[in-house]
Amino acid sequence: MHSTHSETSVRVWDPFVRVFHWSLVSCVVLNYFVVEEGETVHQVIGYIAAGLVLARVAWGFVGSRHARFTDFFPTLARLRAQLASLRAGQHPFHPGHSPLGALMMLALMALVLALGLTGFLQTTDAFWGDEQMQEIHEAIASALMALAGVHGLAAIVLSRVERVNLVGAMFTGIKHRPGDQPGLR
Repeated sequence: MHSTHSETSVRVWDPFVRVFHWSLVSCVVLNYFVVEEGETVHQVIGYIAAGLVLARVAWGFVGSRHARFTDFFPTLARLRAQLASLRAGQHPFHPGHSPLGALMMLALMALVLALGLTGFLQTTDAFWGDEQMQEIHEAIASALMALAGVHGLAAIVLSRVERVNLVGAMFTGIKHRPGDQPGLR
């Protein structure tokens, strides 16, 4: 029997998740590459980014099915199963985040929150002008950019390997199972 497009497509990312993702990407890119550190706009963008992450954490408990942590939280068992599949050369379809993808997502969000905290602390009397806090903030920003680069590269590579357009799904909200995207073969 021939599959149709609707039989092999999964609505996975709701509008909130997609807007969150691209808004957070915009905040990170602006603050790292465009806006001068220490400026008020840098601080505002940083607080917006931290607020976005906090909203996403809340959405992880009350949002749509694939947005909920219960759907994708990277437990040790889930991580082991995915690693075993990868070692066996298998790439099972994950409608939401894969366990390794979920681990990356949580790490990126934790780094954004850490940036918000260290940025805020630099505005307090206790840490105003504290070079060590500035260095910690900068190190976290560098770690965030490194992981974001790995995240982006992994999305592109895995889209090819698994024949699932992960980047496209973050725009449309729909993942297409392998075999539904002739352009990715």
